[in-house]
Amino acid sequence: MSVDYDIVIGLETHVQLKTSSKLFSSCPSGSGGEANHRTDPVILGMPGVLPTLNEGVLESAVRVGLALGCDIQMRSTFARKHYFYPDLPKGYQITQDEFPICLDGRVQLREEEGTTIRVKRIHLEEDAGKTVHDAGRGESRVDYNRAGTPLIEIVTEPDFRSPEGAVEYLKKLHQIVTFLDVSDGDMEAGNFRFDANISLKPAGSDTLGTKTELKNMNSFRFVQRALEAEVVRQREILEDGGLVVQETRMWNEGAGRTESMRSKESAPDYRYMPEPDLPEVVLKTEWLEKVRTTQPELPDAMRERFASIYNLSDYDADVFTATRHIAAYFESVASETTASSKRVASWVGSELLGLLAKERISLEQSPVSAEHMVELLDLIEAGTVSGKMGKDVLEKVLHGEGTPKEISERMGTQVSDPDAVRTLVRQVLERCPEQVEMYRAGKTKVLGFLMGQVMKESRGKANPEVTTQVLQEELSKE
Repeated sequence: MSVDYDIVIGLETHVQLKTSSKLFSSCPSGSGGEANHRTDPVILGMPGVLPTLNEGVLESAVRVGLALGCDIQMRSTFARKHYFYPDLPKGYQITQDEFPICLDGRVQLREEEGTTIRVKRIHLEEDAGKTVHDAGRGESRVDYNRAGTPLIEIVTEPDFRSPEGAVEYLKKLHQIVTFLDVSDGDMEAGNFRFDANISLKPAGSDTLGTKTELKNMNSFRFVQRALEAEVVRQREILEDGGLVVQETRMWNEGAGRTESMRSKESAPDYRYMPEPDLPEVVLKTEWLEKVRTTQPELPDAMRERFASIYNLSDYDADVFTATRHIAAYFESVASETTASSKRVASWVGSELLGLLAKERISLEQSPVSAEHMVELLDLIEAGTVSGKMGKDVLEKVLHGEGTPKEISERMGTQVSDPDAVRTLVRQVLERCPEQVEMYRAGKTKVLGFLMGQVMKESRGKANPEVTTQVLQEELSKE
């Protein structure tokens, strides 16, 4: 008899914070450059050195906590988490254990209507270094540049019931931390990575199954595929009468399966102890209130505002609040141009972003500034440039051929004079007697073909509205 199972997933997300120096040292933060050049005696755990807390990370952690509706803890402490890997020079990691900086948050998912994900805690900790394996030379080397970089770890309760819900949450969390500008969220560099704990239990049961941990994933697609594969693996074990073993596993994208890494450690294995070299962190009420009142606008609030003020569809509101840069670009254009919000949405969302995607250029790297887009839209609004011409102008601006006004002047302005358009229309109708007869016989769809011929004759310069009116007038004549 087949047994139905409920999926139970909890997530732990590591977010690398944007700071100029490391968490407990004045050493430059980040992991780039020549190996082992972003280090100092504190990072390397030399005898006699003492850590000093980088106060800037407190603000970043609190901003994320506020965004997730957490209770900000006015007092928090650090601890030592012991484990012995080559990329951890001290032999322990400084983290927050019993008393983290943020507790009890909430994240509302949109796709799973009514689903609230509980955020158990957010705590500060330092990152480890990186072990680089060289199979060709048969050796491994350690780069400590990343060691000591500040992280926040965001831990949820096991509230997810599907891989899709987990991915939706991760995408939303990524959007929040980048909107707050506390992290660049670069997943390829490992600056936003996540672990997932997953188990299966008989449907409706209150007893949780044995969980496995999927470690160090940095792709939304990978985490969904890994969770889906692990559901299949665990279900097959349980249906065959076996037992799921608590362990840490990794995702093998090439093989399309999860693979065992090591047995899962429990809290006693880490031998947590209070960090003796760091005092208790005490936040001041005035400081916390200042952070709260200067909190940037968050994606959900901005999405609602854009939809209301600019009369955007749900789809467009999502597009224009996908990143801070896109949101700022759209609002800068919409607030300055004389064009309607609908036209702005079409030109920024479809024409510009579509062209950039085709050219594989990000909006941040785009030569088409918001000022350029305002200028182009105003030219279209004034009738100086047609829609078809506008697309050509936009492409030329992207390729560095000048401003919209300069390019349009070289191309020539839109033809809006009815007499000039009538001359073009009559030339086309004389060449297309068959289509003229079809239109007069009631096949009005042929008007689109004739419009296209006029636009071709005018090299895209004929005003579409004027052309349509003149075409209908000429075609109504016997």
